[in-house]
Order: sequence, then structure tokens, then C-alpha cells
Amino acid sequence: MFAQNSQLRSYTIADGLPQSQVYDILQDEMGYLWLGTQGGGLANFDGDVFEVWNESDGLPSNYIDALYTSNDSLFVGSRKGLSIKVKNRFINFESPQILQIYSAKNVLFIGTKKGVYRYAKNKELQKITINPEIDRSEINTILFDGNWYWLATNNALWKLNELSESATEQLKVEVNNFKSVLLHNNKIIAATFDDGVFIMDAENTDNQFLMPEPSRINSMSIQNEDELWIATDNDGITIVETKKFSEIKRLNTAGGLATPHIRKVINDDNGNLWIATSGGGFYKYFQNNFKHYDQRTGLKGNRIYAVHNAPDGLWFSTSEAGLSKIDSSGIHSLPSDGSFFDVKIKTIDSDSKGNIWAGSDNRGLLFRETKMVDSLVFSSSETFLIQIDTVSVERTANHIIDESKGFPSDWVRTVITDDDFIWAATYAHGMVKFNYYSDNDSLVVRKTFSKRNGITDMLIKGMVKSPDGKLWYSTQNGHLGYIENNKVTSIETDLEQQTAIGTIFFHEETIYLGTSGKGIWYANSTNPVNFQQLKGSKNLSSNNIYQLIFDDQGYLWAGSERGVDKIELNKANEIADVYHFGRNDGFLGIETCLNAVDKDEQGNLWFGAIYGLTKHIPSESKKASLPPTVYFTGVEERYKNIDSLVLKDWTNSNKVLQLTPDQTQLGFSFRTVDVDHPNEIEYRTKLDDTEWSPWVKENKQNFAGLAYGPHDFSVQSRNFRWQESEPIKFSFFIDSPLYKKDWFQWSVLALAIVVLLGIGLFYIRKIKAKNKAEQERLKTQNYLLTLEQKALQLQMNPHFIFNVLNGVKAMAGTKPEKMDATINSFAILLRETLQNSRKEHISLDQEIKALRHYVEVEKLMAQKPFEYAIDIQTTPDAEEILIPPMLIQPFVENAIRHGILKGDKPGKLTIGFTTSKTHLHCSIIDNGLGIFKSQNEKPKTDHQSMALTVTKERLESIAGKNILHISEIKNEDGSIDGTKITFKIPLLTDY
Repeated sequence: MFAQNSQLRSYTIADGLPQSQVYDILQDEMGYLWLGTQGGGLANFDGDVFEVWNESDGLPSNYIDALYTSNDSLFVGSRKGLSIKVKNRFINFESPQILQIYSAKNVLFIGTKKGVYRYAKNKELQKITINPEIDRSEINTILFDGNWYWLATNNALWKLNELSESATEQLKVEVNNFKSVLLHNNKIIAATFDDGVFIMDAENTDNQFLMPEPSRINSMSIQNEDELWIATDNDGITIVETKKFSEIKRLNTAGGLATPHIRKVINDDNGNLWIATSGGGFYKYFQNNFKHYDQRTGLKGNRIYAVHNAPDGLWFSTSEAGLSKIDSSGIHSLPSDGSFFDVKIKTIDSDSKGNIWAGSDNRGLLFRETKMVDSLVFSSSETFLIQIDTVSVERTANHIIDESKGFPSDWVRTVITDDDFIWAATYAHGMVKFNYYSDNDSLVVRKTFSKRNGITDMLIKGMVKSPDGKLWYSTQNGHLGYIENNKVTSIETDLEQQTAIGTIFFHEETIYLGTSGKGIWYANSTNPVNFQQLKGSKNLSSNNIYQLIFDDQGYLWAGSERGVDKIELNKANEIADVYHFGRNDGFLGIETCLNAVDKDEQGNLWFGAIYGLTKHIPSESKKASLPPTVYFTGVEERYKNIDSLVLKDWTNSNKVLQLTPDQTQLGFSFRTVDVDHPNEIEYRTKLDDTEWSPWVKENKQNFAGLAYGPHDFSVQSRNFRWQESEPIKFSFFIDSPLYKKDWFQWSVLALAIVVLLGIGLFYIRKIKAKNKAEQERLKTQNYLLTLEQKALQLQMNPHFIFNVLNGVKAMAGTKPEKMDATINSFAILLRETLQNSRKEHISLDQEIKALRHYVEVEKLMAQKPFEYAIDIQTTPDAEEILIPPMLIQPFVENAIRHGILKGDKPGKLTIGFTTSKTHLHCSIIDNGLGIFKSQNEKPKTDHQSMALTVTKERLESIAGKNILHISEIKNEDGSIDGTKITFKIPLLTDY
């Protein structure tokens, strides 16, 4: 069997790694890989670019053995002690050479060449005294299993109940040079350097057994749930299953590793394994279905120009190195003799007899013929008789078909075998239909199809036979057509001119075209009149399509300069999903070659590329793809980073960054790390409540001239699968300048008011002196008006009193109870009238009580019944509002006696009080005859006229002119439905 590279992608000094000896590797919470090297310092890796720190950046030593990450800090263990990387600076502590950094029970333990240390919360590195033997030993590994601490030292394996001198239980389990210890399935697995691996019960260490191989172990890890990966320094990695601890396989130099010295194996967030080596850099191990072949695994060259699956195996051509074949026994390269085996073979096909046809650049065609010929076999016996037998033996013969034999061109792009003919597409001489007879080495050209036959573009790029027997071709300038019965038919594709169609593929009843720069186009193959570009919810990784093929699961595969895309199509032939495979996904060949793709009998796909041959084994298993996570990596003010911020604490928090008025230019940097597809991450941003920006690959956003006040900056990312991260937010506040602050503006306004008041006071004094006499006159007039109002308050309509007394007299004999109620109400009304008349202001509540008693007396005396309601909706309450007394009673009296009682319908009276910020509003609404009609029918009494006139004057003196409004209420037909009186007075309260 031939060797494979076990899906390994190496990263070395040529890729930017500072040193090829990688002693530790880990992944932080953002997704960066951190690498500690021997001599090259510290490096981090995002899947594409390395960033390096060394002694010139503050590290005490470039020789790093251990790494540990927590929150935003990276702990680096080197030959000279512990270094803590916070942002871009290092805090250093001296100690013996550090071999491991381990966290347990919120304590950070440090394993060194001379015992155990701890990193204390007060930022000090302290030696832990346990016992003299441990204190002077090399601590290679520290493990806490939940109950016990395990120490793998260069002298023994220790089990302790705590890591301190006061440990009550200290058990030396085994004496040996132990390098690694881990817990799995309740078993302690402890590896020695030379004597294998111990597997023991954590509680009863006597219950153990030894796995003697492998030896020279550096470290161990559990991968894929139940696989023990053992890293050695002389034989690569041994993988062991953890049920019976039997070996599964080995990864070593025969499988593609450049060195057998392995330091560590880790698993990243995307399910990839990373292998740190001493001398070979580090490797990414792809757990997928790709197998890669190149010169290291037996090929004569890396550039694969043509691939064809024949009955006897997979044939392919390498760059200027002739033909090779892969079958069940391995890779077979044809002998490099003759004139045809040092050229570029661009096309391979096989006929029904299994013969191979290959077209080349400038060497014509190779016809590799396989025949069964009779051969004589001689044998002898003890009687010295010679026996002759005839057997059939397979013989191969190579025939060259070129211009010297009459072939139109030595430059052959594509060759296709038919039942009766062979077809060849040349570079510039059209398409040739011919037969070749090897018995007499004769070539018969049946027909050459060129411009004379309707092929307007002679630069043939692709040629394929359709299921219905037509021979289709495509050209460099975008022409498409087919040949049937020796007739050329051109097909319109709606593609732009100069768009090369490199590949044609038929699947079921659809024809697919792979173009240069315009992606994939398709149409119905039985009636190809309407070609459309293949589109959908996802985009192809590239629009330069070199290869097209369908696998047995129905996926369309497209090869480009960036690798291959696995395309999922829906029933409408639209792209439902795209799975891209490039170098970081195990497709190590990178750029594919034109039409160098085929499928074998087992359904495996074979892709030819510029860096080798790649086989894809179909499987239903899919690698889990987690949504990305985006992080803030920096906040800048005027292009200067604000280093004091711990961005993790400010992300999606209630913290608000306070900025001065001149700090209106901010920049935000952010990052999603995807070591598989580092260049496929896209971002979108928004400020405050604006719309999201379009998706872009730029991971920085700058703002200039930001408005004063609060702001929220949000960012979101998506990966190559278009899975979106949760948005993150950063809040900040830009303070206003002094002249824009409210208090400053109010202060300026107040100052202006003071100045204006000063000016006003000057003029007011002059006016006061001038109008002093007028004021005295007004005071006298106002005093007389007050006396008149009080006198009016003491007056009551004599006719009303007479009616009340007569009514009481009439009730004496027949309605004594009603008489008593009338007398009581009348008495209360008289008393309130007398009491209120002595006051300048009474509460609205007192006024309403007087009104209720007045209306009740009117109801008792009225010849017809009526209803009344008093609606109070005031703020503050009626008890706190002050009004002049007897202000509303005249209007109520007028509404009852000249409105309701004169009407011919049941009476209804509504008195309403509401307030605004500055006024008390009052309304009196009746459904009587109407004020204007009532006035016309009967002249006003002296009392009524004087009461309304004086009340109107009182209102004008209190609230100003035109404050009283009297209107009739009209129905839709124009009839009168009553009277409405409204007025307002300044709101006065008792506080």
C-alpha cells in the first residue's frame, strides 16, 4: 500500500512561524491559537497570520514550555520564570524553568524544574513547600480529579489530598520518570518517559495495569471522546482506544509528519486537532473525508492536469511527467522512456476495450493499447523432454498520433472515445473525428470541424458527450454548440462576450456550464434555449469554475482557484447551501485544474489540482459548525487606543464611557477568529437605532463629528456558512460643551432677564410716579365695587323668598315632612349666604355646598320636577381652590327659573368645574327654553338684570374682559335645546 499524509496541513517558518520547535499550544476564548516555541518566543495565529512576541517585546526568555489563558490574560512559562501578558505588555516573575501551568479550586499552580509554585491573588509567585522530594523534583504535570491532586514528576507519581506541607495524605504511587497524567472514565492514566503507560483506579491505585508501548512519551490527551493520543519524541503519535487500550493507528513521518518528535495535541472549537512538534512546526489534522496525494506520497509531480477513471484504475497526469495510475495496489508511474513522457498531458479517456487515450501539449495523442497475445512457455521433465505450451499474456503498446502521421494539430485539449470514432478537440484547429488502426499504424481523419462548418471560435475549452449522443463543445470566447450527424449547431447562452466556458456537465435533464468569472450557468438539456446563472441563498466561493461533477448523494461539486465547493440544490435548481473546502479544510491541492475531475465505481471523487491529487470519500457525517462569536479588540479616540479599558467588562454591560466635548472622533476594532476560514468573516455595524450597515470584511469602524449625548455602538459577525453571531454593544456618552449645557443657557437667560428687569424697574418707577393718583382713584372705585358686591350678596330675590314661604304654608297641612325639609334647606341656605357674604374668598367646596342647597330649595318649590348634576374634575381638590362667594348662583338661578321651568320637557341642569394650569373653568348647562327666547318672551326683573350685570362685572374685574360666554344649544334641525354659560377665573389656592 502507498503512504498518505493523513490529512495533515503543516505550518512552518515559511508560513510565518518564528521557530520550528513548538513546545506548547492552546486556544484562547476568542479563538486565537497561542504557540510557545524554543528560541522564537511567543506567537499567536488566527488561521492566516502569525503575530510574534519575543525578548525585545519584554519576554524574559524566548524559550517557552507552558501556556495558560484566563480571561484577558495569557500566562507564559519559560526557562526564566512566569510572564503574564496583559494586552501588549508583560509582567514578569522569576522562578525555576516552568514546565506546566494548571488551575484547580481557583488556584493557579505552577509546575517547575524545582517543585510547585502558586500564583497568588496579590500578584506574587510563591513556592509551595510539600516535602523535600517533591520540592526538588521536576513537576511535569499537575492534575486534580475532584478529590486528589496527582503530580507526575521526574522521580515518581504522587497522590495527595492537598498541595501543601500540611497535606495529611501523601502517597508515592509509582517510582519512575512520569511525564503526563490525566483522568478519563474514572481511571487515572499516567505516562512514563521510557516504560509505557499506567492505567489505574483513582481510589485504589493497586488496581492497575501497564501498557508497555509506546515509549519516550512527552504528553497525552483524550480526543474524539474515547481516543488516547500519545505524543512521543521518536515515533510520532500513537492513537489508542480507551476501552481495551488497544492501538488504533499511528501518525508519524510515514503518514506525512516532518518529524517524529511530538510535544502536544489539542482540540480546537471547530473540532480540528492541532499537533505541536519539535523541529517540524505544527500541524492541523483534518477529521474529514479528503485524502491527499503529492510528491511526498509517491507522485512524480504535484500539478495534476488530467484525471480519468478507467476499468483498471484511476489514471492521471502530472506536470511534464507523463501518466500514472492508482489502483488497489498503490501508485504506478509509467516508465519515463520515449518522447511522450516528459510533456503536459491535458486530457485522458479510455475506450470500451480499456485502452487509454491521452492528449498533450505539442506532442499529439498517445494511444496506450492493451492486447492479449499468445506466448510460448517451455518446460522440461525428468525424461529430458521439452514441452511447449501456449498461454495468453497481456501486452501493452504505446502509439503516438501526431502531425507527422497526418493529425491536424499536436496541441490536443480534449479527447473523447466513441463506439465507432475518436474525437479530439485541438487548441486552434477545430475538432477532429478520426479512427486509428494500430495493426498497420494508419490514421483516418473522418472529418475536421472548423469555421467552415460553423464553429466561429476555434479556441476550444471544453468538450463532452451528452446522454443523447450529441458532442458538445465550448470555447474561450463563450461560444457553445454541439455536433450531431456531422452538423454543427450553435446555442445562445446570454453570456457576455469574452466569457470563457471551461467545462460542460450533464446531470439528469440539465446542462451545466462552468465559466471564467461568471460562475455556473444551467438550462434544460433537451431544449437549451434559456440559460440562467445558478444562484440562491448562498454564494459560491469563486466565480471561476474549472471543474463540475455530481456525487452519488446529489451534490454538485465545483472546482475553482480557491478549492472546491459542495453545492446543495433544491428542486427549483437554486443554491440552498454551499460547503467550501480549501486548504484550511483539508483540500490541500488548492487551485483545481481544468476538467481534471472524475468519479470512480465506489462513488469517490478525484480532483486534480496544482498541489496534488485529492480524493473525497462520500459520507453522511458533517462537521459541526458553531455560530461565531465577535469581540471588541480596541477603542480608539483620535487614533489613540484607550488602553485602560478591559473591553470584555464593557461589552453588553451597563457601563458607559464618559467622554469630553472635544472627544467626538472614535474608532472601534472588533474581531471574530475562525482558524478554518480566517478570510471569510464578515461584519456589520450600527450606531444607536440606525439600520445595520451592509456586510463587509473590514473589522474596524471610525466615527468623526459624533453628536453630543448618549450613544450605543453595535457590531455583529457572520462566518463562511453565514451563521450570525450574537450582536455586542459598547455604550459611551459625549458631554456637551459649556455653551450647550442647560444650566449655562438658563444662567444666561436669567442674567438677561435680570438686566431687562433692571431696565424695566427704572421705567416702572417713572410710571408709578406718574400714575400714583390714578391708582388711588382705582382703589377707591374698587372699594366701592366691593361694597356693592357684598351688598348684592346679601340680597336675595324677594319673589323667591315669598314663594318659599307660601310653599311652606301650603305644605303645613298636607305635607309636613316636605315642609320640614324645605324649611331646613332654606334655613341652611340663608345661613350660608350670610356667612359667605362676610368673606372675600371661600373654597370651591363651600360654594358647591351652597349651590346644592339653593338648587334643592328650588326643586322643592318648583311646579315641575328637574334633575341636576355637579361635575367636579379639578386639580387640586375643590377644598383647596378659592373663589369669590356667590359668583355662580346668579347663573344657576337664571338657568332654573328662566330656562328649565319655562320649558315643556323634563328639566336637566349640569354644573361643571375643571382646571387648567392657570385657571378654574366653570360651565352651567340647562335644557330649557333658551336664554334669548326667554328674554324676548318676558322682560328681565330688576333683580335678575342687576344680578347678571354685577356678576359679569365681577368676572371682568377678576379675569378680564370677554371672559363670559353665553350661547344657546341647537339641535341638528335648528331647534333650541337649552343654554350653555361658560367662564374662567384665575386659579387661586389656599397654599
